[in-house]
Amino acid sequence: MTGGRARTAPPWSYAVDPEEWPDARIAGEPAAAVVQTIARRLAAALRERPELSLRALAAQSNVGRQTIGDLLAGATWPDVLTVCRLERALGLALWPGSNTTQCAHD
Repeated sequence: MTGGRARTAPPWSYAVDPEEWPDARIAGEPAAAVVQTIARRLAAALRERPELSLRALAAQSNVGRQTIGDLLAGATWPDVLTVCRLERALGLALWPGSNTTQCAHD
């Protein structure tokens, strides 16, 4: 499996206090911190747009509603296509260290 054994555990499980996901400190897995940042940015975007439900974002992004929910909960390791589709639908960067989406164009 790509990513090795580290991907058998969900990102939230690397949080020092998993109940605080996505705001908890991450220990021992840098990739979990990346997913955490993506989840934080996605959650912030949804808070700023209360009219945008998970169902509406799923329709706009062509990403499943459950996948979006799992990403927000730290229950899944999102792939690049998922992140790109969400960035394109939201018109903002989710990837850490990026201020602009690289996925704006086909």
